[in-house]
Parts: sequence; C-alpha cells; structure tokens
Amino acid sequence: MRLTEKEVVTILRQHGYKLTWQRRVVIRTVVSTQDHHTPTAIYEKVHQDYPNIGLVTIYRTLEILARLNLICELHAGGSCHSYTIAAPGHHHHLICSNCGRVVDFTGCELEELQQSLSKETGFRIDGHLLEFIGLCQTCQKETITK
Repeated sequence: MRLTEKEVVTILRQHGYKLTWQRRVVIRTVVSTQDHHTPTAIYEKVHQDYPNIGLVTIYRTLEILARLNLICELHAGGSCHSYTIAAPGHHHHLICSNCGRVVDFTGCELEELQQSLSKETGFRIDGHLLEFIGLCQTCQKETITK
C-alpha cells in the first residue's frame, strides 16, 4: 500500500518542513499517479493549473521527499531520474526498456553479499538499489509480431 497525501504531509510536518501551497500541489501530483515521472513531467502536469510554480520548486520538493524516503527514485534510463510515491518496505524494480513500464518487486537476497562486501572492503553500506532492465510481456509480443 502506498502513502497517501495526508500521510506525506504529516511526515513532513513531523520533520519540521513548511507545507506551502506549492509544495502541497507537487505532493498531490506525485501521490495521484501510480506511474514514475521525471521532474520535467511533474512540472508540466503542475504547470497546467499552476503556472507560477517553477521547476526549481519541483526539484526541491522531490529532494525533500526522497531524503525522507517518501518517494521512490528510479535510476534507469540515463541521467534523469523518475519518481513515484513510495511503497512501504524495501523493494526493487523491473523496467521495460521499450515502453518504460515499471514493476516493483520485494524479493531481495542481497544481505549476505552486502555483509561480505562490507567486511571485505571496510565500506559501511547503508543501502542498495536493484533495477533489472528488459522487455515486458507486451513489448515482447509486439517485437515478435513485427
């Protein structure tokens, strides 16, 4: 189950963040969709109804939400990340390289590797990201029929 707008607002308040109307609009936009969106896509969506909200406000709000683990950041596809409201718990992604579809999954057997790497290198590992990139079933079927 994903976080609601009310839950995100409550957590931001608990951490001492101001809830400006601009920030609320960005939060509402991110919460209202299941898809992952780039900051530019979020800006374009917000800008339709609120032309006074700038791209910098979008980036700053996303940065705060990411820092508090309230949004999920997707790293695949170049230098621009995309975001969606966080699902609770540790999870990873399957990403279709053709249509961009994202599927979350929770199975993760990396704890032993993480401990081994930490012991071997002396590196304190605080977390990890795992993304598999390939073709979803729909895109595979389309590729076969072409």
